[in-house]
Amino acid sequence: MRSDVVRLYKVVHTWTGITAGMLLFIAFYAGAITVFAEPLARWIATPGLTRLTPLEQSDELLDRVLAARPDAGKDLTLYLGETEDVPARLIWKKSRNDKAPWSAELSSEGELRMEQLHPAGVAEFVDRIHKTGGLPGDVEIGQTIMGVVAAVYVVAIISGLIIVLPSLAKDLFALRIGANLKRMWLDAHNVVGVLSLPFHIVIALTAVVFGLHDIFYGALDRVVYDGQLKSVMSAGNPFQQVGKDPHPASMLPVGALVERVRTVSPAFTPIEIRYRNAGLRDATAMVWGHEPSYMTRGNGFAVLNAATGDILNTDYLPGGRSAWTATVSTFFALHFATFGGDSMRACYFLLGLAGAFLFYSGNLLWIESRRRTERRAGGPVNQKRSTRLMGAATVGVCLGAICALSVAIVAGKWLNGHVTEAEAWHEGVFYAVFLACVAWSFARGAALAGVDLLRLAAVSTAAIPLTTLAAWATTWALPSLGMRPSASLAALGVDLVALCGALGFALMARAAARRSEEGPADSVWAAPRRQLTYAAAHAAPLDGQPAKQLINASLSDEVGGNR
Repeated sequence: MRSDVVRLYKVVHTWTGITAGMLLFIAFYAGAITVFAEPLARWIATPGLTRLTPLEQSDELLDRVLAARPDAGKDLTLYLGETEDVPARLIWKKSRNDKAPWSAELSSEGELRMEQLHPAGVAEFVDRIHKTGGLPGDVEIGQTIMGVVAAVYVVAIISGLIIVLPSLAKDLFALRIGANLKRMWLDAHNVVGVLSLPFHIVIALTAVVFGLHDIFYGALDRVVYDGQLKSVMSAGNPFQQVGKDPHPASMLPVGALVERVRTVSPAFTPIEIRYRNAGLRDATAMVWGHEPSYMTRGNGFAVLNAATGDILNTDYLPGGRSAWTATVSTFFALHFATFGGDSMRACYFLLGLAGAFLFYSGNLLWIESRRRTERRAGGPVNQKRSTRLMGAATVGVCLGAICALSVAIVAGKWLNGHVTEAEAWHEGVFYAVFLACVAWSFARGAALAGVDLLRLAAVSTAAIPLTTLAAWATTWALPSLGMRPSASLAALGVDLVALCGALGFALMARAAARRSEEGPADSVWAAPRRQLTYAAAHAAPLDGQPAKQLINASLSDEVGGNR
């Protein structure tokens, strides 16, 4: 490959990476966390606050709620599991976007108890940060912007692959650790990028579709469907109501609905049933669940008539899907890791963190390249303001997002059950910490802020397992706080991963501090006093003497009284 072609793609790769890198870092880091959204929700939850109605009494609970609150049947969910993140056996919403749903339980004496819930929603908030790259405001706008960023990301992947192709066989597994830190970072960047290339291609292409789906649908509507796409999609949408019979009717028992679904997919594990128009003849029941051996769009589901038990739709049920829905489900599963069980989710978690490292290291390489370019030009290196600002922005945005997410997760545990507007609290905590970290980075400079924020990342991430310890202590000492910890393996796994992350951040902070004191003094990663000393030593000569000699002579004269 001609060297001029490689240089061209280096320019393309550099600027696409610089343009999209920091938003992609936030998206990948938050996305790695959302892979284990269920364990995180179980860690946040406070177990034992309410008594779940026994599953065998679900039919009685459903009938009594519909008798007391007929409006609840419009959108009602019955949970079949009993994990600590299940807030109640029966929940209903007044609207699809209702942030404070109602719940119902039967007491041990058989009394119907209904109350309004204010769920913590931390896992949902982290997922929102993943979808929008941390951009505030409307989620749809944020997703659209990230769709454009993902398209730039595709260009960066292709150009990066072209760059490494000429030396791929020789340098693929080369990780040259030594005094040349730029070479070491470049080797690590290339190894991570090439080995995780299939993952990045899948994530990039699916993110483009997810982020820009409205634009794609609009184009298809005009070009292919002649303005009829909405009606076509509605006709094939399994979420649409089937039938228009508003007459009252008894609902089929819960156990019977589950058995009907298992006749189609025997290995299917149901986790919840969502009713629409419950209590009427046209009521539908969507039985949701999972089957790890299949690729599904999140959890799979089957649609039944809740009154008769007739199966209405199995397009998204594992084992009962059409070719089209199987293709769409595979598309979603490859992005969200909804296949292969915990082992596959663990792989996606590590790949997500590796992706975040890829974007962070790309920015560091750009900053270091500016120093090398100026050094080759001859004379002392005086890095430009743009390079220093990029260093501060990289540190502030990337490390600030890590700190902000950890603090938001910890705050979610402490605030759970004590605030009604949980989502507003999550946003306030996240953006307050994030903006403070960015401001601190620009005020202190990349070198000092890098050490400070890595230490803060270690402390804030370590606060996750420390919160669990505090919850165990307050359970006995201050039970009124309601800080009951979960003893499940899923929740303890969150603590273990956070502890490993905190140790990693602490080691990185130590390495960053050492480099600021011992690394090249002409780098933005050197301590400011070392940069000033270097600048003074290599300043332009004055009156035939180097600036350093003039400074020393002035100091000697001042000591002797000759000012």
